[in-house]
Amino acid sequence: IAVEGVAKRYGSRVALAGVTFDVHAGEIVGLLGPNGAGKSTLLSILATLLVADAGTATVAGHRLPAASHAVRRVLGLVPQQTAVYPALTAVENLRFFARMQGLGGTAVAAAVERALTLIGLEGRAGEPVKRFSGGMRRRLNLACGILHEPRVLLLDEPTVGVDPQSRERIFAAVDGLARSGTAILYSTHDMEEAERLARRIVLLDRGRIAAAGTAAELVASARLTPRLRLRTARALPERWLADVVGVRALDGAGTDAVVEVADTTVVPAVLRAAAAAGADVRELVLQRPSLADVFFTLTGHALRDDESPAAAAG
Repeated sequence: IAVEGVAKRYGSRVALAGVTFDVHAGEIVGLLGPNGAGKSTLLSILATLLVADAGTATVAGHRLPAASHAVRRVLGLVPQQTAVYPALTAVENLRFFARMQGLGGTAVAAAVERALTLIGLEGRAGEPVKRFSGGMRRRLNLACGILHEPRVLLLDEPTVGVDPQSRERIFAAVDGLARSGTAILYSTHDMEEAERLARRIVLLDRGRIAAAGTAAELVASARLTPRLRLRTARALPERWLADVVGVRALDGAGTDAVVEVADTTVVPAVLRAAAAAGADVRELVLQRPSLADVFFTLTGHALRDDESPAAAAG
């Protein structure tokens, strides 16, 4: 995937404002952003469902929108809403979608078997989908999008509302597809998913790319450092860290302290300083910067409404 300067408006509302990034064969790139960031609009453009107002988008060497038909032959799309038929069995759903993707003859049976094995539903293949849990439907939804072994795969929030077992199955399947050479764009607002699966991450906010790179590069670009949270038996004095180099007290007095550290090698010195101040440490938590912290630092608001990033502390 190669996207350069892609823009899209809906009336006066800007959905995408000059987005540029790429995804290589065998790579998972996480598209991370809150609801309304423009993720679904971008996926719709790459899936030939929308046409960009400006910029260029190329999928597997085919430029959009001129080569839309060629793109559809090599592209897999797994939408956020499950697109399976509840009254049909898993096998019947897969056979239907295999034929929709241009497969025929013995290729259909082979593709169905391969997909069922990948998502771990071979033992439930003959059951109506209406009996499936939400997680099983999500796994089947993924299987329906990869029957034709696409060179490029677009995933739109593929694990929303799934149980832990199905989540792990989906992760394993996505990782396996990447190792087989598929280029994968994985759209999510879950930072843990992005950090776990993606080699590179694109942070999208209000239609613009706030930052892009590996998780480590994003943390470095935001100049974030680890933090220590300490709970002590006695209140710490005002200047208990005065002689420790490479630390900064964000909330450094009382029995609950938050300390920013240059790196983890200074942790023993912090503990010695607390002991010297006569305050035994009862609890110690090391918090490494997360993508939620990076997003908050770069944009000024949380990745999700229910998050309270460490970057907001102090």
